[in-house]
Amino acid sequence: MKRIASAARHQTIRRFARFVLVGLINTLFGYGLYAALILIGTPPQPALFLSFFVGVLWNYFTTARFVFRVGGFSRLPAYAACYIAVYLLNAYVLHGVIRAGLSPLTAQALLTPLAAVLTFVLVSFVMRPRPA
Repeated sequence: MKRIASAARHQTIRRFARFVLVGLINTLFGYGLYAALILIGTPPQPALFLSFFVGVLWNYFTTARFVFRVGGFSRLPAYAACYIAVYLLNAYVLHGVIRAGLSPLTAQALLTPLAAVLTFVLVSFVMRPRPA
């Protein structure tokens, strides 16, 4: 029993490490796209929407493949629903933080880690291995 528990714990640690690595890449991609859109003159809310929309597809493939070892599109709708929930919360808070006086780039930089943690929690539920 100890050997099975140890193997499961090791697998969880490895999955979490992969999630952190892929999450950093995904976050840099999403924030980079948001920043680029802001810098070319896109208003904050459309920039956030576009970066989330493109990010959902990018993140699905990187997270599904490299973190959860899942292929195909079967979980994409549930995965996208997680991102929609995070997007709506992020957009609401971003609007308030910008109104409070922070620049769009600083505001989203502060919100990105919170959005990433919430995304991990939701996506872990959706992407968890299914019983055979």
